[in-house]
Order: sequence, then structure tokens, then C-alpha cells
Amino acid sequence: MKIARFSHEGTLSYGIVDENELVVLAGDPMFAGFDTTGERVPLGKVSSLLAPVIPRSKVVAVGKNYREHAAEMGGEAPEAPLLFLKPNTAVIGPGDTIVLPPQSKQVDFEGELAVVIGRIAKNVSAQNFADYVFGYTVANDVTARDLQKTDGQWARAKGFDTFCPLGPIIETEFDPSQATLRTRVNGELKQDGVLTDMVHGVAEIVEYASSVWTLLPGDVILTGTPAGVGPIVDGDTVEIEISGIGSLSNPVRARAQ
Repeated sequence: MKIARFSHEGTLSYGIVDENELVVLAGDPMFAGFDTTGERVPLGKVSSLLAPVIPRSKVVAVGKNYREHAAEMGGEAPEAPLLFLKPNTAVIGPGDTIVLPPQSKQVDFEGELAVVIGRIAKNVSAQNFADYVFGYTVANDVTARDLQKTDGQWARAKGFDTFCPLGPIIETEFDPSQATLRTRVNGELKQDGVLTDMVHGVAEIVEYASSVWTLLPGDVILTGTPAGVGPIVDGDTVEIEISGIGSLSNPVRARAQ
């Protein structure tokens, strides 16, 4: 089931994607379930698709979770998941603008699979991880690469406003073992990976992260990026596609000094 969050005639709503229409839900499906209002809205008539989830608490992310990406960054994949946090204020939706901050001279794209948590999760076992997952979406872990190298930690480099695009929808019945991830910049293919190349799979990541933090409904976990990351500049458009979910596209603009 594909779930969208959208704006229509001044109202924010959730809907089930049914071919070219949205079946409007009575509320946030993570809390109100899948009861519908009976209204249908053509996809072509919605004002905009929004980030399918706004994390109420946090975005958890995993670094160096593909061996080839770790190598292109000059290191090796860690034995345990390498966790860091992005603020929820970094989240934007499909079509929203990634704003390049003047503090950085090199901002990179990183296409990733995102896991959306659906229940309070603490000390979850890998065997039961699926009971706590609401669904999956596409993410871009935008990174100020130069600041990541100079700061000694990643909070600023990963945390600027607009540095966590999510969308276009949440797929509740997604199988990562069957999916590919491709990133294009201005139509040119930059990343072409399979999700089975993750060093630490989704089950292990949920188990590990929930042993550190209590994960809340609406929290998002970014699972790492394949090789091929690179810079984006003013005027670019970044499109990240995960088979079975969809494509997330965002323009890039420089922020005024």
C-alpha cells in the first residue's frame, strides 16, 4: 500500500495511492489507521505532494553502510552500524528546494532507503523488527562534505535545513531484497546500486538503533548510501529512484550570502 501526504485546496491530508487517484484517509494512518473519508482526489489535481512523514522526534542515519561507498570515502565499513542523527527540521518533501549553505564549498547528494517507524520501539530484536516498521520511502542524506571532514563530527555537515528530502510516498509492503537504487543529477546516472549490498540490513539496524534510543512513531532511519556520491551545485536537479517505491526529485539552489 502506497501512502501519500499531500496538500489540496488548502488542506493537508493523507491518502492511499490508487492508480491515478488518492483515496483520502480520515487522519494520520500511523495513529488513526486506514479509515477513509470516501473522498477521492486525482493525483494531477493536488496542490503538492509533501514529505510523507515529518519525524516528531528524530532522523537516525547510518554511515558507511555500503562497502564501495566506504572505500570511496577512504575507509572501511564498520563492524557495527555507525549511527548519527539529523534534525527533523532538515526534512523537506518532493519538489522542495535543497538550499546550499554559504558555509560549505562542497555539498553532496546521497541516495538512500529510509525506514519509517510505526510503533514505539525499544530493544527490538532483529527477528521482530517488521512489527515496528510502518513502511519505507526514499531519502537524500545531503551532506556538506567539506564540513564533515573539518568538523570532526557530522552534526553540522548533515543537519542544515533542507538536508533531508523524503518522498514521494511511503510503501508499507516493500521488500528491500528485491530493490535497486539509482540517483541521477540533471538526468545523468550517478548511483546504481542494489539494497542487498548493505553491510547491515534493516533488521539489524532497527535492533541496534533501538538499543540506543527509543524510536517513536514517525521517526525515520536512513540506511546508508551506495557508491557514486558526488557534488551538487546551484541549478542542479537530483532524482533518486528506488524500485517499488518511486522517485524523489529536488531542485538545488544556493542560499544568498
